[in-house]
Amino acid sequence: MTLDSLNINHKAKKQNTFDAIVIGSGISGGWAVKELCEKGLKVLMLERGSNVVHPNYLTATKDPWEFKYKFNLTIEDKEKHHVQSRHWSFREDNKHYYINDLENPYDETKRFDWIRGDIVGGRSLLWSRACYRWSDLDFEANLKEGIAIDWPIRYKDIAPWYDYVESFIGVSGQHDGIPHLPDGNFLPPFEMNCVEKDFKSKIENHFHDRKVIIGRTANLTQAVKGRGQCQARDLCHRGCPYGAYFSTNASTMPAAFATGNLTLRPHSLVNKVLYNEQKQKASGVEIIDTETNEAIEFYARLIFINAATVGTASILLNSISPRFPNGLGNDSDQVGRNLMDHHKGLYATANVEGYEDSYYYGRRPTSIYIPRFRNVKKKDTDFLRGYNIGGGAYRKKQNDSSEIGAPLKQVMSVPGGWQMSLYAFGECLPYADNRVTLNHGKKDKWGRPAITLDCEFKENERSMNKDISDTAQEILEAAGFKDLNVRNTISFPGNANHEMGTARMGRDPKAAVLNAFNQMHGVKNVFVTDGSCMTSSSCVNPSLTYMALTARACDYAVKEMNKLNI
Repeated sequence: MTLDSLNINHKAKKQNTFDAIVIGSGISGGWAVKELCEKGLKVLMLERGSNVVHPNYLTATKDPWEFKYKFNLTIEDKEKHHVQSRHWSFREDNKHYYINDLENPYDETKRFDWIRGDIVGGRSLLWSRACYRWSDLDFEANLKEGIAIDWPIRYKDIAPWYDYVESFIGVSGQHDGIPHLPDGNFLPPFEMNCVEKDFKSKIENHFHDRKVIIGRTANLTQAVKGRGQCQARDLCHRGCPYGAYFSTNASTMPAAFATGNLTLRPHSLVNKVLYNEQKQKASGVEIIDTETNEAIEFYARLIFINAATVGTASILLNSISPRFPNGLGNDSDQVGRNLMDHHKGLYATANVEGYEDSYYYGRRPTSIYIPRFRNVKKKDTDFLRGYNIGGGAYRKKQNDSSEIGAPLKQVMSVPGGWQMSLYAFGECLPYADNRVTLNHGKKDKWGRPAITLDCEFKENERSMNKDISDTAQEILEAAGFKDLNVRNTISFPGNANHEMGTARMGRDPKAAVLNAFNQMHGVKNVFVTDGSCMTSSSCVNPSLTYMALTARACDYAVKEMNKLNI
């Protein structure tokens, strides 16, 4: 090698060196780059998908008649996206955000619906925006019940970070005074309609352990920091040009770019984390450019892995070295294990008599919400943990007319009667044999070991799911509604889009991957703050907790860097 080539290599490495690397641009990755950039670090964000720049969302302002298939999917769509099309959210008007399943296959030992974005912003553009704080009912459950391992944190540790995150993203909600669903820093709530208010009164009077509240959501009811107020269009799944719901693209990434410290690199599939045996630290990452197939290395003093639960587990497992032959930081053999998701499947409806002279305005972006009431103060069922119920009241369409043309339009202009619908999300326990593994005998198109998912809901979840059906029937009957239709299956793991576990937090390095600050026990300059870090799943939507944990971990990481501990 000549002196000139040595100089070129040195220059290239310098150009590819940053203070911090963040892998993934979803909800937690976006928070990581915002926090690290605002603390003065030069940060590289790596995203496997293509770029999406706020407010330029391809279909956000299109009219219904501009869609050729009326939001339905073609046979070709279903073939190319045979996994993504298992999920209700995958439609003609947003299919360009989702991954091509034919090009990105994985093996299912048992069915797992791995729903994935393939864009900058990830599922922060596609989430349902429910924002609820966890409580010590959640953080203490494993310890009290002898399940898995104890969380290394409690509500008091994360409460200030919930405050911090909510004040930035904007969460609308009502102060409800429910101890196990703590109140937050809320914007004014969306309003229940007349039938929902009547439902609330009847249910709370009939069941003293149950509350009916308006859903807490990261949709703005007032403009916040340059983002506009929600227009109640119910088109969030296309991307919001007003920035009226929280996403990486509209919120955290602009804040990071404003510092001048962020470099974004889309089309960058992270293959593995590089480990320096002498320094006993991670030195950087190797990526595959998905447009050129070129393998490129980037270097940093600090690495945050936020590739979403399954993606993060696969990166860690593929990052092998003499020190970590079973995957980076995997001394505990817990990387890839304890894969969880919420279970769902309830579809319950009932007709509501009265209120024919009343209507509502707009398409509110959140539901009503019945917080968990099972096993709260004491164990009162044959299963552990609990579930929440959501739903809403609306007026049906008049669709039983045999008219056509102008008479049909006239019929359709008159709303039908009121109907109430309910859905539910239940908690999944952590099981060591629900896991992500790599098949080194099979390669994907990028030359990486194939991902295998082996995950199922077990007896506790099935028992809870049956109780959900009985409760939905009980609630609708108590409200005095008519013509009940209660259907309930149990979803496959992944389909609730709340997958978590696989790199859990815990105090003991022999039993956990991460410490109380999301820092790897075995690799001090690597942090994981996406769903992988969760030690249990609660039944409460996890995204707000990911954000709070990320902000907290960034604060800790930078302080440790300044102390030269990283």
